Amino acid sequence: MKKKTGIIAWFAVMAFAITSFTFEVNKVQDEKETALEWHTDLNKVHELSEKTGKPIFGFFTGSDWCGWCHKLQREVFAKDDFIEWAKKEVILLELDFPRKKKLPADLAKQNNELQQALKVTGYPTIWVFYTEKNEETGQFNLNALGRLGYPRGAVKGKEEVKFIEDANQVLAKGNKASN
Repeated sequence: MKKKTGIIAWFAVMAFAITSFTFEVNKVQDEKETALEWHTDLNKVHELSEKTGKPIFGFFTGSDWCGWCHKLQREVFAKDDFIEWAKKEVILLELDFPRKKKLPADLAKQNNELQQALKVTGYPTIWVFYTEKNEETGQFNLNALGRLGYPRGAVKGKEEVKFIEDANQVLAKGNKASN
């Protein structure tokens, strides 16, 4: 009888382990499908933008100190509607200006140059733009479509709705300019 109980217990443990493993695999897969892909390299997003025809969504942030940046990420960027919109409409570029951690020199230089070119003076700031690269010099020209920030006047709990409306207006201006 003890042997039978031990075998039954072993099967129960194995069934639980398999179920837990399957759940974790599915959870990781779901996270991959819903996660946003943020890039930090302007050259990479330029290539992706050229390939897809999508504009670049440049998010200027202070990742380790900016409360409004964290609020924007939590109340807009983490929402399913925004994730779906972003995957369809833009290439995401994070331009970080941390205070506590040190960025690699080339990344800090790139971020500072974009900050100066777009005259960013506060965080969070989002610029939507296209790039043109001069192949001889390697320099970029920016075609800025518009600027966004934390969505003002949004219904509490629906900040992503206002943000997406504002972002679509910016994209519409860009589409009119290209027609």
